[in-house]
Amino acid sequence: MVLPDLKLIKIVEMNKSPRMKIYIAGPYSKGDIIANVQIAIHEGDYVSNLGHVPYIPHLTAFWHLVRQHEYQFWLDYDMEWLRVCDALLRLPGESSGADKEVIEAQRLGLIIYHSIFDIPRIA
Repeated sequence: MVLPDLKLIKIVEMNKSPRMKIYIAGPYSKGDIIANVQIAIHEGDYVSNLGHVPYIPHLTAFWHLVRQHEYQFWLDYDMEWLRVCDALLRLPGESSGADKEVIEAQRLGLIIYHSIFDIPRIA
């Protein structure tokens, strides 16, 4: 028997919509940055195809190409966006930044997904 996700029910009650804002957390600077951005975009696109609204912090890579900022600036910026999300999708791979985002998401009581296949499709 599958029980309903109580956090998801709470989100629907608060927002009056089953659509979630889902933060995509995963490796950025470990390994190939371009490959990491590409993976995050693909996962975010899949989240969008499920009917949700992804936030892909990796896209700030393009901003960083134009105007560089310190690492802490980007962490603080991303944490602000995380606070307005309903859930977080943790992509595989080593990332101290993504690990911090997961800890903050847990503190905020967000739904944490570790697989794109666990995220419900919105009809």
